[in-house]
Amino acid sequence: MSYRPTTSQDDTSPEAVLGVDTHKEVHVAAVVSIHGVLLGSHSFPTTAEGYRTMLDWAATLGRVRQAGVEGTHSYGAALTRHLLTVGISVIEVNQPDKAHRRRHGKTDAIDAEAAARAVLSGRATAAAKTSDGHVERVRLFKTGQSLGHQGSDPGDQPAQSHPRRRRPNPARFPDRAQQPQARPPLR
Repeated sequence: MSYRPTTSQDDTSPEAVLGVDTHKEVHVAAVVSIHGVLLGSHSFPTTAEGYRTMLDWAATLGRVRQAGVEGTHSYGAALTRHLLTVGISVIEVNQPDKAHRRRHGKTDAIDAEAAARAVLSGRATAAAKTSDGHVERVRLFKTGQSLGHQGSDPGDQPAQSHPRRRRPNPARFPDRAQQPQARPPLR
């Protein structure tokens, strides 16, 4: 599925970089020109329609071919997939350092602008995680193994889901098995 913004992006429109500060309910986006001028910032809901609206809004400000996104593996994963689908290169941006935050303040719009500037300056160069391929399959497999089988039927649940609640193995701890109990077990 390929999406094209409704606003035309011809080759005469100025090139710009999109920066996004991701959150659970709302993403804040900022567009910075290739000359470093902030063209605008706005917040959008974290829905497919919100992503389309974000791209339409960004297209009115310039031709976006790159985006710097904070949290491409968590809150920004769906946005990252959407941007890659429409042909925009996505760069993983780490949060700004604490000294930068002290000098410039901390708002979502400032963080989104900093993400765009990190891509523009070349400070952020890591390609975004795509959440597919061999590595993701292995991660999902290992996650499933570590969680164990947890079906919807209560009978399918492991007898002891928390390892610290198990009784000690008498073969491993013979001294503990021989100790009398301080109080009788509750029934």
